[in-house]
Amino acid sequence: MIRIIFPLIVCIATLVSNTAAAQGAEIADDAPDSYTVVKGDTLWGISGRFLKQPWRWPEVWRMNRDQIRNPHLIYPGQIVHLDRSGPWLSIGKRLGIDKRLPQIYEETLGNELPSIPLNVIEPFLNKPLVVDEARLQGAATIIATETNRVFTGTGDTVFAKNVSDDADVWQIFRPATPLNDPITGEIVAYEAAYLGAARVSERSDPVTLEIVDSVEEIGVGDLMLPSERPNVFSFVPHAPENPVDGRVMSIYRGVAETGRLNVVSLNVGERDGIERGHVLALYRNRGIAEYKEDGVKETYQLPEKRYGLVFVFRTFERVSYALVMDSDGQVSIADGARKP
Repeated sequence: MIRIIFPLIVCIATLVSNTAAAQGAEIADDAPDSYTVVKGDTLWGISGRFLKQPWRWPEVWRMNRDQIRNPHLIYPGQIVHLDRSGPWLSIGKRLGIDKRLPQIYEETLGNELPSIPLNVIEPFLNKPLVVDEARLQGAATIIATETNRVFTGTGDTVFAKNVSDDADVWQIFRPATPLNDPITGEIVAYEAAYLGAARVSERSDPVTLEIVDSVEEIGVGDLMLPSERPNVFSFVPHAPENPVDGRVMSIYRGVAETGRLNVVSLNVGERDGIERGHVLALYRNRGIAEYKEDGVKETYQLPEKRYGLVFVFRTFERVSYALVMDSDGQVSIADGARKP
């Protein structure tokens, strides 16, 4: 009897907690009863068909937390069903599959659904790099090129110092743009210019490397850091547990304004509790208004307006990169980024 009752208690507790979480999610006005997943869909986009707040999809999927963290379980051809009583979203069988008959199921690798559009953020998963003074001081450095060429490219050999033994593939970069806090003006970090990648070919002194990729000319004095590639498929949208008071610090490509599905940097990072998957609300700074009456001037700070959402996909100590997912108007530098 105990073996029966204990799992029952766990199931009831899970159902109660999930129901409480789902109560805050609202169904979109034009939500369909079901939707068939197609190639190119994202979990955010699919959830946006059903929910007014698509970033809350982990709360309403009728799957356990481990499954939700692994969107590989959702593929094109599957049918997403909406149960309006929750609301709940659930996955039905794929089109053309009859589970009553024994058959072999075959999947094509790479068809699993990402949380957000990978083609937009892929260049940012390992570049641009954000480095602070400490990392600049400890970075590996190219000290010579083969045959003393001034600049090198893909397929060429270079020699470097301070190359540790814990990595074979290295990113080559050149410190370029300082990232300034939009409020204080302080240099928070440096956004490095990505030049290419090199692979260790001989552990000598100095270390010998072959350039395996280059987007710009590479020369003596350029720096290197171990290559990193985060696992984007584990990014699950969720709100920070604690309050966040951040600002849009820069917009990629140096423009002053941007919009949906563009990348911005924020002046908050890991030391502020920011992690990959965090969803933050954007607030527009409406500025200061001056009102004159009878020769008397009054100044008013206008209230901010919430106008969009960003999805954090890469973090550093004091900086994070986020993708603008929703925006009612232009995103501008110094706009607020806070817990939704």
